[in-house]
Amino acid sequence: MASQSNSSFIPISEFLLICFPNFQSWQHWLSLPLSLLFLLAMGANATLLITIQLEASLHQPMYYLLSLLSMLDMVLCLTVIPKVLAIFWFDLRSISFSACFLQMFIMNSFLPMESCTFMVMAYDRYVAICHPLRYPSIITDQFVVKASVFIVARNAFLTAPIPILTARLHYCGRNVIENCICANLSVSRLSCDNFTLNRIYQFAAGWTLLGSDFILIFLSYTYILRAVLRFKAEGAAVKALSTCGSHFILILFFSTILLVVVMTNVARKRVPMDILILLNVLHHLIPPALNPIVYGVQTKEIKYGIQKLLQRGM
Repeated sequence: MASQSNSSFIPISEFLLICFPNFQSWQHWLSLPLSLLFLLAMGANATLLITIQLEASLHQPMYYLLSLLSMLDMVLCLTVIPKVLAIFWFDLRSISFSACFLQMFIMNSFLPMESCTFMVMAYDRYVAICHPLRYPSIITDQFVVKASVFIVARNAFLTAPIPILTARLHYCGRNVIENCICANLSVSRLSCDNFTLNRIYQFAAGWTLLGSDFILIFLSYTYILRAVLRFKAEGAAVKALSTCGSHFILILFFSTILLVVVMTNVARKRVPMDILILLNVLHHLIPPALNPIVYGVQTKEIKYGIQKLLQRGM
């Protein structure tokens, strides 16, 4: 008994990630579509970044913000999916203590960074439609730089306490995480300490950051819709709304997937654990794969730039 008690309080140095604890046979079937989605996300975002870099006509604030969104998508994807595929293909379940909390920090900070980027893009469209004459003086390259610094600094600073609080807990028992990723609550449940403060802070920070962004996005589009409805020139309303189409579709995708993840976690007692894990993985993969495709299809300038890039390559 004494030896068991002493061994149970030995500090752990690594965790083991167990994807789909109840249906581990899913891993072989899921590896192929996840791999294809990962390649699609990385290839599409890389193509978009190269196109914006090489095409002079795309050197505008709106496309710089889109480049920022693509870079956030790629980092988020690279942080999560390669480890998931390594578990599926090579059974590499172990992850070091520091790597786990680094992954946790990136996941918790880059998600609100994306929502904040959507908010700045909505403001860009608001100024373009509601104050077109002032657009060149308000939305400048300097504005994009300041907005980018704000996006990174705000979210990194306010989400940093989440992995810090989790890392400060004492882990003296099990080291098996029933998840494909180092999600905060999945890791915290393994600790020997009370993690109520951790849970409260994640809830408050998450809803404050994401909630404020979505409120500002909603207000921007409310003002845009009011302005468009006052347009009297034939076709002016349709033309104005077409410039917001891609942005609105991406926000719809982002918010819908996020809402599904949140609702299923709230009802976690009724939803199988494996479904929750799958949704968490897909939430880090589907938006990065869809974002560049939607903009590439909906935006003529980007479509033309990609065609020129392909012709140049051939």
